[in-house]
This record gives sequence, C-alpha cells and structure tokens, in this order.
Amino acid sequence: MPINQPSGQVKLTNVSLVRLKRERKRFEIACYQNKVQDYRKGIEKDLEEVLQVHQVFTNVSKGDTASKEDLQKCFGTTDQDSIIKEILARGEIQLSEKERQLETNKINNEMLTIISAKCINPKSKKRYPPSMIHKALAELKFSPVLNKPAKLQALEAIKILTRTQLIPITRARMKVKVTMDANKPEAIEQLKKHVKGAEETSSDAQIWSVTGLIDPVSYRELVSLCGQGGQIQVLDMAVIDST
Repeated sequence: MPINQPSGQVKLTNVSLVRLKRERKRFEIACYQNKVQDYRKGIEKDLEEVLQVHQVFTNVSKGDTASKEDLQKCFGTTDQDSIIKEILARGEIQLSEKERQLETNKINNEMLTIISAKCINPKSKKRYPPSMIHKALAELKFSPVLNKPAKLQALEAIKILTRTQLIPITRARMKVKVTMDANKPEAIEQLKKHVKGAEETSSDAQIWSVTGLIDPVSYRELVSLCGQGGQIQVLDMAVIDST
C-alpha cells in the first residue's frame, strides 16, 4: 500500500521499513527493498541509493517526522546521516508477509545447499540432495529463521542431523596441508592423530609437513596446535572420502 510523506504528499511504493526503538520512542526510515541488506553487507555504501526519503520518521506510514528534540534526546545528535546509519546498522527490518516468506525461502535454500555440500551418507559416500535434507529437517521440526545467517543455521542443522541420525549422515572430511617445525615432536604426534589418509608426507631437518583428510570438528584443535610453530592450509572444504 502506498504511503504518503506530508510535504508534497510524495507517494512511496515498494517500501522496506527499518525500525529502531530508543528511550521508548520508535524511529523509522523508508528504504528501497533489498537495499538494506546490500548496505549491511557493504555492497551498497551510498545512502541515497538505500533511502526513499532522506529523513528520520516516528511513523513512516503517517508521514510523521522525528523532531530535533527527540533525536537529540535519544541519539545525542540531530545529524540525520549519523542517525540513519545507526538505524540501518542496528534497526529491525519490517517485512511484509510476502517479503518474509521470500526471504525465508532464500535462507532455507542456501542452508540446504550448504548442508548438502558439507555432508555425505557414510555408507554410500554420496551427498544427499537438498530435497532429502529438507524432508529430514521437516520431520525434526527444524525451520530456518530470518535473524541468523544461513551458514550458522546450516551448522546447527548438521549437528541435529548427525546426532539424531534420522538419515545416515556425517560431515564430509576436509583436505588440508599441515606444516610444523620439525623440532616440535609432541605437536607433530598430536597432528598425526587427526590427519587421516595422508597423501603426502615430507620431513627434513627443519620442517615436517603432511597432506591429508581431517574431521571438520578437529579443525580448531589443529589451528591451536599449529600455533606452536606451524600452519594449516585448507585445500578442500568437503571431500568425499572412499576410505
């Protein structure tokens, strides 16, 4: 539904509202659809490309603009740009039901794609199609939400799937190359416990290195071990291992 701005009764269409509450007062800005996310991701930096009206409102739909007194009290400034940037960064995006459904579908599809890429059936060594993962998550009553990145929700879903084993599933291994100071025998022994299916191992008087597969849950531990005089390089995030 179009909304009106008081001066000149400028009609705004396809509006996305961003709302922030301060000192029990509500402040809103009128933005173009999809531009808020672009701004938050750093893709769009020009406020004029994001805002339909370069103004802070208390109620966009009624065209009520925020007074300087309220801005000063709640934000400590009357500078419109700095306040708009804060609302863009910290405010809640008000989506229509259609926009909400589209955004939820987008996050869900991205989440399913990530899970499909990172996991395999441990028996067949094959990846599951997103449709099968979606069915399993639906049975487990796991649904995506709008306020979390798809990658984070994918990792949460993977934990649930691997714990419940509603379908046989496990994380695909990561292929890494690890190098370590050869004078660190204890760290090297610990690293050897994590790196499986070594394709290549080399050692000289100063540097020990290995290329092989690891369980993704071991990655942080390996990074910690490598902090003692080595480094880890990820060659492939998800390898279908036949061993």
